[in-house]
Amino acid sequence: MAEADGQLLTARLRRIEGQVRGIARMLDDGRSCEDVVTQLMAVRSSIDTVGAVVLDSHLAGCVSGRSGEEQIEALRDAMRLWWRFAPASGGVGADPTTVGAQSPLPIPGTHVTNVHA
Repeated sequence: MAEADGQLLTARLRRIEGQVRGIARMLDDGRSCEDVVTQLMAVRSSIDTVGAVVLDSHLAGCVSGRSGEEQIEALRDAMRLWWRFAPASGGVGADPTTVGAQSPLPIPGTHVTNVHA
């Protein structure tokens, strides 16, 4: 990852850190559930954006200098990683071998193919 990209991501993460501290203050102040959840969703969106930037950088490195088949496999590996952690996958840490983890990609070494319902 380029140094400038790393600095931008660090700045975004610091902003997210500030948002999380703000949410803690909201809870301490007894703010409404709706206000707190709205801010939690904003933080989640910000984290997803950072994740997408990191994945983009990873993808660029995955395909550089590889043959066509190697590129395809590297891209599939990166997509499996994304689906493992993407919000639509059932949450961070969802077992990607479990139906319901929602990855549309086949899982190597298993007969399970996750499909969105």
